[in-house]
Amino acid sequence: MVMGLGPLVLIFVLGLGVTPPTLAQDDSRYKHFLTQHYDAKPFGRNDRYCETMMKRRDLTSPCKDTNTFVHGNKGSIKDVCEDKNGKPYGKNFRISKSSFQVTTCKHVGGSPWPPCRYRATSGSRNIVIACENGLPVHFDESVFQQKAH
Repeated sequence: MVMGLGPLVLIFVLGLGVTPPTLAQDDSRYKHFLTQHYDAKPFGRNDRYCETMMKRRDLTSPCKDTNTFVHGNKGSIKDVCEDKNGKPYGKNFRISKSSFQVTTCKHVGGSPWPPCRYRATSGSRNIVIACENGLPVHFDESVFQQKAH
């Protein structure tokens, strides 16, 4: 009886290590989103920050025109993909219910090739993202919070 279970156990254990291609693909899109748009604890949030981060994240060959980094924790960003911290926005996007600290880096140099120069704008905004399988995969825009007068 034990020998009969051996091959089944082996197949089960091997099956645990195999990730379906769609899940692996989704995970890579989420990791790409994090690389381009997530920085938990930024240093400075000024022009030097943008120039350093854009280069560090390989967004300077050619110089990316505009890129926004979202600060905070990954869980809060993921929550935008659910009703916990997000709601539908437009056709395929979600907008956050709460604001996030963000830094937007805008290319100010003449040439699209390095060295790239960036101007930083930091603030608190609602973010608009696209989600797949509960994970953020595309940053669309950020909406400035209206301040009460």
